[in-house]
Amino acid sequence: METNDKIKENRLRRMAKRQGLCLKKSRRRDPRAVDFDGYMLVDAYENFVVVGGGAFFFSATLEDVEDYLTRPLEKQP
Repeated sequence: METNDKIKENRLRRMAKRQGLCLKKSRRRDPRAVDFDGYMLVDAYENFVVVGGGAFFFSATLEDVEDYLTRPLEKQP
């Protein structure tokens, strides 16, 4: 992982925490696995997947997470 990606990941983790969410990263080490290097946002209080739980868990990218966290409140599903 590049330094810029790690910085972005940490920034998004802090943003998620302020919004009552938890950013989780896939622990898969096999680059051919479908959920390798994926992310998902989980509601910290209700424990349900907000982003990244589509066809498989950890299906979101950092860009998907950033789009969700920076979206205006009235546009969030």
